[in-house]
Amino acid sequence: MKKSHIIGIFIIAVSLFIIIITAGNTSKYLSFTEAHQQYINGDESPIHIVGKLKKDSIYNKPIGIITSPDHLSCSFLMTDQNNKEERVYYNNPLPIDLTKSENIVVIGYFHKQKFIANKILMKCPSKYQEKNPTQPYELGNTTQ
Repeated sequence: MKKSHIIGIFIIAVSLFIIIITAGNTSKYLSFTEAHQQYINGDESPIHIVGKLKKDSIYNKPIGIITSPDHLSCSFLMTDQNNKEERVYYNNPLPIDLTKSENIVVIGYFHKQKFIANKILMKCPSKYQEKNPTQPYELGNTTQ
């Protein structure tokens, strides 16, 4: 067998190995109800849940945020896209812009009837919108 054939087979084997490893580490986008059912079925693999912080109906401010006395962990109330409310536990400090986010994605799993988040992704589209979209941008305009 030629040296080039051996190298080609080796590259194909390594590529297949990488594909198999990464496919096993993927997580799914689910609702809290589906994630809880997955936990009941014995599957504690990572899950993405898209939702919003629970907000006060009068002032539209987030409610239900609890930080630990040492501020090294927190929990908050979140509603998923099906309006199912769940308390999310996060073993890290409260992210700075969490209360300003319009949507959040928590990545984690259910454990002992609690949703434990390993990561929190925040989406703030209003931060990137123009303040006055009808007025064209002028060069050198520094007024805010």
